[in-house]
Amino acid sequence: MMYGKNSPHNSIRLREGLQHFHVIPKPLKSGTHISDRLWLCDWFKDWTEQHFLHLGSSDEFFVWIVRRQNYQDDRIWAKNVEYIEEDERIYEIIRHQACIKVFIMFTCKRLLWVIKDKSESWTGQYFHDVILTEHVIPFLKNEEHVIDPDEVIFVYDKAICMRANRTQHLFQDNDVKFWDNDTWPENSTDLNMTEILGQ
Repeated sequence: MMYGKNSPHNSIRLREGLQHFHVIPKPLKSGTHISDRLWLCDWFKDWTEQHFLHLGSSDEFFVWIVRRQNYQDDRIWAKNVEYIEEDERIYEIIRHQACIKVFIMFTCKRLLWVIKDKSESWTGQYFHDVILTEHVIPFLKNEEHVIDPDEVIFVYDKAICMRANRTQHLFQDNDVKFWDNDTWPENSTDLNMTEILGQ
């Protein structure tokens, strides 16, 4: 089997307009990444098994009814609707692709899924007023879902809505501990617009 830039597999992918997946230049080798990992190891060094039972890890992701062309893990896709004219149902799905935004949270007791309302846009307002205030915070304050509501640490991902100063203070106001709470205010994305704009 031939591998590399000139392999038949890559030639086919290039002709079909598909890109290589999981290509990350110099993964986790920058000074910042190394420093972050060392800090994390130091932060955890005195933790016991009981400490880890209080983490509430979260993420959000998209679920496509039909995967968009060139997206990772594509299984169903067509270059245009004419490729599948014989199937009206698939034809309409491709023409009107639907995307579902999902918020997910794990604790040692329960798994929480929150699916975005179809008519709503995934805005900061919606995230704070609906996802967090109506779903996540009540979930974390319920003893049926967590070991001890007073000891829960909310672990965010790196999405802008998670890194916002407003998110941190929303959890503080509701007595939920925010991951690495002491270092976020000056680095919050809602205080650093150039970071959001990519400048």
